[in-house]
Amino acid sequence: MATEKTQRINTFIALAVLGIVIATVCVIGSITYGRTSEIMQGQMEVTEYRVSSKVPGRILEFRVKEGQKVKAGDTLAIIEAPEVMAKKAQAEAVKSAAQALNDKAEGGAREEQIQGAYELWQKSIVNRDIWEKSFKRVSNLYKEGVVSEQKYDETKAQYDAAVATEKAAKSQYDMAVKGAQKEDKEMAAAKVAQAKGAVAEVDSYIHETILLAYADGEVTDIFPHIGELVGTGAPIMNIAMMDDMWATFNVREDHLRKLPIGSRFTAEIPAIGASVIMEVNYMKDRGDYAAWKATKQTGQYDLKTFEVRAVPMAEVEGLRPGMTVIYRVGENKK
Repeated sequence: MATEKTQRINTFIALAVLGIVIATVCVIGSITYGRTSEIMQGQMEVTEYRVSSKVPGRILEFRVKEGQKVKAGDTLAIIEAPEVMAKKAQAEAVKSAAQALNDKAEGGAREEQIQGAYELWQKSIVNRDIWEKSFKRVSNLYKEGVVSEQKYDETKAQYDAAVATEKAAKSQYDMAVKGAQKEDKEMAAAKVAQAKGAVAEVDSYIHETILLAYADGEVTDIFPHIGELVGTGAPIMNIAMMDDMWATFNVREDHLRKLPIGSRFTAEIPAIGASVIMEVNYMKDRGDYAAWKATKQTGQYDLKTFEVRAVPMAEVEGLRPGMTVIYRVGENKK
C-alpha cells in the first residue's frame, strides 16, 4: 500500500512539474514572440551620371583615375579627332571665301572701274553735243528746203542714238559708284553668316573632344583604355554624386503602413557601425516581375512588393553606396 501511494504521489508531482514547465514555456514563448523585431534589409544607392562624347575618336589622355573625386568643370579625358580638325580647316576656308565676296559687294567697284565708266560717260556727252549741233543745223536747212527729208531723218536718228548712249553711260557710271545691288549685298552677308555657323558647329565638336565633369562627384568606372577608339555617345566613365545617396528597401505591401512617405526611422549601417535617421521620400510598385507572397491558402490575397526609398537626414561619415542598411521594424504584437 505504501509503495502504491508513493507512486501516485510521485506521478502527481511529475505531472504538476510538467504542467508548470509547459506553462512557463508558453508564457516565455508568448512574451518572446510578441517582442520579436522584424528586420528589413536594404542597401545604399547613389545618383550617377555617365560621361560620353558627341564625336568619335581615340582616347588620347585620362586626367582622372577611378576613385578620384572631381569638381564640376574639371577635365576628365581628352579625345583625339583628326577628322574634326580637318572639318575645321574646310569651314574656315569657306568662311574666308564668303567674307571676301561680302567685302567686294560692300566695297563696290574698284577705283579703276569707276574711272573708266566716268570716261565713257564723258565721251558720250561729247558725242551727244556734236550730234545735237548737227541736228540743229540740218533742221534749219530742212526748214529752208536746202536738205532732203531723208537727210533730216538720218541726222535726227543719230542725235537720238547719241542721247540714249549718253544716258546708258551715265547709268553705268552711277552703278559703278553705288556698287552692288542691295539684294547682292544681302546674299553675300547671308553667305558669311552661313559660313560662320559652320565654323561654330565644328568648334562645338572640338570642344566636345575635351570631356568635363558635369557636377561634383567621384569617378566610379572608366571603361576604355588610352589609345582605344570610341564612337559617338559611347560611355567613357561613370561619376557618382556622393552627396545624393539614399537607401532602397523591398517592402511587402502589408508592411507599407509602417513606412509611409514622410515618416522617419532609425536604421543601422553595419559596415561603419553607425545609426542614422532616415526619411521615406519615394514609393513605387516593383511590378508583376517582383516577388509576391502567396496568402490565398489562408483565404486572403497575394502580397505585392514595393520599392521604398529613404534619405539620410544628416551627413554620415564613411557612408558608401552598396552598404547594407538594417531597419528593425519594432515589436510585432499579436
